[in-house]
Amino acid sequence: MPFKKSQILIIAFLFLIITAACTILSSAPQVAPGQAETAVMYTAEAELTQISVNTLIAQLTQLAQASPTSPPPTETLVPPTLTATATTTATPLPPTLTPIIASVTPFPTSTPLNTPVPCLSVLFVTDVSVPDNTVMNPNQAFVKTWRLKNNGSCAWTPDFDIVFVGGSVLSAPGTQKLNTTINPGQTIDISISMIAPAGEGVYKGDWKLRSSTGIVFGLGQTGSVPFWVKIQVKPVVVFTPAPGTALDFASSYCQASWSSSTGNLSCPSPGEDFTNGAIRYTTTPKLEGGYQDDEPTLILIPNNGSGGFISGQYPAITVQAGDRFQALIGCLYNSPNCNVMFQLNYSIGGGAIQNLGTWTEVSDGNYTRIDVPVGGLAGQSVQFILYANNNNGVSTDDRLFVMVPRIKR
Repeated sequence: MPFKKSQILIIAFLFLIITAACTILSSAPQVAPGQAETAVMYTAEAELTQISVNTLIAQLTQLAQASPTSPPPTETLVPPTLTATATTTATPLPPTLTPIIASVTPFPTSTPLNTPVPCLSVLFVTDVSVPDNTVMNPNQAFVKTWRLKNNGSCAWTPDFDIVFVGGSVLSAPGTQKLNTTINPGQTIDISISMIAPAGEGVYKGDWKLRSSTGIVFGLGQTGSVPFWVKIQVKPVVVFTPAPGTALDFASSYCQASWSSSTGNLSCPSPGEDFTNGAIRYTTTPKLEGGYQDDEPTLILIPNNGSGGFISGQYPAITVQAGDRFQALIGCLYNSPNCNVMFQLNYSIGGGAIQNLGTWTEVSDGNYTRIDVPVGGLAGQSVQFILYANNNNGVSTDDRLFVMVPRIKR
C-alpha cells in the first residue's frame, strides 16, 4: 500500500479512538447521594482509558513517522532441528525397472487365404506300381501306374491326354487318352505299358497331362513339375544255385536293389550303419544266445527313425509249381534291444508290391523257421523282396539275420 494512503488510514484510526475516549469521559454519570463508590469507579476507569489512549496515540504516531523504505524486518520462523533418537535403516528404493519394449514382428507377406484355385492342377498321390528305382531285367515288360488327383477347379474330360515330356520314353506311346471324366477332388489311376531298355543303367521318364485345348500341365503351383517313372536295369546274372534251389538270396544279394527310407544303399554296405541302414553277408553268424553257425546268412539293419526300414528287390525269376520260400530268422548275438518286423514281399511285372508273410523278431533266445509256399505264382515272372523295419522307431541293436534264404524247388 502506498505511504500516503497508510498515513490517511492511521489518522482516521486515531480520530476514531479519540472520539470514542471523549464520549466515554463526557458520558460519566453524576454523583448522586449514595453513589460515591460508583463515581470513584467511573473516575478510575476513565483515567485508565485516557492513559491507554495516550499510549496508543504515541505508538501509532511513531509508526506513522517511520520511513517507508525501512519496514520492520520480517521474522522468519525456522523450524526446530530435530535430533534423531534412534538409528533408522533407510529402505533402499526398488531397482529402476528397464522398460520392456515390445518387439512387433510384422506379418509375413503371404498369399491370401482366398487364393483362387487354378482351373488345371494335378496332385501326385502315390506310385501304385513300379516305385522309384525298381530293378528290371533287360527288355523286361512292365506296367507303370500313377495315382493322380484333380487338384484344380475344372473337370478333366475324356479328351485329356497323358503325354511324355522328357527323359526315357521306355518304349511307351508318347500320348494316351484319359477316356474318362475326373471332377475336381477326384483321383484316377493312369497306367501305361512300358519296356525296360536292353542296356544296364538308371532310366527316368517324365510325364504331364494335356487338356482338350492343348494346355500342358503338371505338379506344383505353376504346373511345371512332371511326374515320372524311374527304374534300374541290371543284366541277368547267371549263377549256379545249390541243387533244388531256384533263387539263392544270400549268394546273389548284391544283384538286388537295396534301399531304406534315406535312399538307395550300396551293396555290400561298408559297415553297421544304423543311421542309413545296411546289408551284409556272412558265413559265420553268431546267433542270439551265443551259438556260432557257419551257414550263408544276410544281416539286415533298418535305418534309424520312425518308419525306418531296409528293402532288397531281386531280379525276376519264373516261379514253378511247388516252389517254396525257406529261411531261418532271428536277432544276432549281443543285440539285447533288437525288435524287427520281417516281410517276404513280391511284385509281378513291376506291378504293385504284395505280401506273402510277416514275422516279428525280438532278442528272446528264439528263432523262427520260415517255409512258405509260393507255387501259386507259378508261370509268372516274379520279383521277390526282402523287407525289414524297426518296430519302435529306433534301430539300436536291430541286427536281423536271415540264414540260408532261398526259393526251394
